[in-house]
Amino acid sequence: MAREFTSVGVVGLGTMGAGIVEVFARNGIDVVAVEISDAALDRGRTILTGSTDRAVARGKLAEADRDALLARISFAVGLDALHSVDLVIEAVPEHLQLKQRIFAELDRVCKPDAILATNTSSLSVTEISVATTRPNQVVGIHFFNPAPVMKLVEVVRTVVTSADVVADVEALCERLGKVDVTISDRAGFIANALLFGYLNHAVDLFESRYATREDIDAAMKLGCGLPMGPLALMDLIGLDTAYEILDTMYRRGGRDRRHAPAPLIKQMVTAGLLGRKSGRGFYTYERPGSPKVVPDEQTPTTTDPTPTDSAATKATKVGIVGSGTMATGIIEVFATAGYEVVSVTRGAEQSAKVFEAVQTSLNKGVVRGRLAEADRDAALGRINWSATLEHLADVDLVVEAVVEELSVKKALFASLDEICKPGVLLATTTSSLSVIEMAMATQRPADVVGLHFFNPAPVMPLVEIVRTIRTSAETVATAQAVTAALGKTGVVCGDRAGFIVNALLFPYLNDAVRMLEANYSTADDIDHAMKLGCGYPMGPFELLDVVGLDVALAIQRELYLELREPGFAPAPLLEHLVTAGYLGRKTGRGFRDHTRR
Repeated sequence: MAREFTSVGVVGLGTMGAGIVEVFARNGIDVVAVEISDAALDRGRTILTGSTDRAVARGKLAEADRDALLARISFAVGLDALHSVDLVIEAVPEHLQLKQRIFAELDRVCKPDAILATNTSSLSVTEISVATTRPNQVVGIHFFNPAPVMKLVEVVRTVVTSADVVADVEALCERLGKVDVTISDRAGFIANALLFGYLNHAVDLFESRYATREDIDAAMKLGCGLPMGPLALMDLIGLDTAYEILDTMYRRGGRDRRHAPAPLIKQMVTAGLLGRKSGRGFYTYERPGSPKVVPDEQTPTTTDPTPTDSAATKATKVGIVGSGTMATGIIEVFATAGYEVVSVTRGAEQSAKVFEAVQTSLNKGVVRGRLAEADRDAALGRINWSATLEHLADVDLVVEAVVEELSVKKALFASLDEICKPGVLLATTTSSLSVIEMAMATQRPADVVGLHFFNPAPVMPLVEIVRTIRTSAETVATAQAVTAALGKTGVVCGDRAGFIVNALLFPYLNDAVRMLEANYSTADDIDHAMKLGCGYPMGPFELLDVVGLDVALAIQRELYLELREPGFAPAPLLEHLVTAGYLGRKTGRGFRDHTRR
């Protein structure tokens, strides 16, 4: 039978500690909230009352419930006040020696059967536990910020943590209305081990002037449906906290280069640019602690400004080459935006299939109220069908959306170079291949650019505009104008494997596969951790099954071939599953069995 916790202690009343106090008090448990000084105690009390007052103002907490919640909390200076509690959760800054000193003192103060827990997000629970004479009663209980809102709790057991202690804590999490995942003591646990490699990689892209902070953040929000972009999230977490977590994971996690803190992070921490808490990080905020971003005159580093050209006007006639799902979606996007479209396929049969697909999609738009019947008919009337590239001789822009094979695309661009009039923008929708190689198959590389639409193109709001070392400023400006005319958000980046979205997304997915391969956790728990702990719309294994394991493997191989970093090598488990034909939903089997759904 699970142990009944009637009183708990919380040590440290910063944002996280105050949130943990609120969680317990909301659920009818008496809390002793402890700080190091009267001033720190007052700050913690202010954080707590501010949170509960906001909950009342938003209608999420009744005034009577708030008053009852606050009545369950007693505030004290010093650890001696915790002598009779059933459980203590430590939530002080991420410094191992500090936590060890606190646990040694808690071991002396607390009653013999009290459970001692740490809320650490990256430090070794084992190293903390050995500061006590009761390491079997020490466990990690990692809440996520803001603790009253976030559903996930990582329960971290060491090699000596008692099974009864783990079971009691799991039952307590359920009582608190949280979803727990129980894991062993490893650097970063689940969520941070996956999240911070991705965040660190995003800082690398920014530091190398690959893309602007705004474009990196917009790409991940619009391309992946994430609640925040990585650089804005770093500001929210705090760059000092992020640095400590990354440094700890690098030192304790096998010195994986993906966790070696980007030099820019340390520089910003040294300069006091800590994010929201200091009023400036990657972005500048209205005041310290404020979420409101204001324009700033300069940032620690940025890309060269994207060139603009006031003379750049949108094209009026567009050629689209291809007959697959992406091609049909792009045809619909341009036609509904008012462009005259020349669709080129390999014959009448392919053209008929493309027409049917476009018509079906437009009809769905009418049924769902996104499109008027007259607009649908007008869009269909703007599309011309052809089986020969020669009909592209008078277009203003060509977008190719053929199979992802470099030799095929290079041959196509060479043909377009001969057929199209001078000054025509030639665009590729490739998601992983080298744009410059296609550009150099022509005599006009300055006119070649990547326009990477996301599937389904009519719905997804993002387009990655990929400039090569030879792409002209005028071509980039025209691509931006066209993207805006389509009602899409265009983000500009250089010609590197994966561009922005895939370069950040697929290494994260690969890291998740490695975690599963190491038997650290289950696919379900890893998915829960990222959805509930980080607010991701899908867990990594859900997403891999949707994208296709073969697609993920191909992109990861491209990233590894270009970067040659061991951390980017495809996980062997991913390669084995693809070899065995386990490709995800398309085959019915991937990381999960979809045949019965």
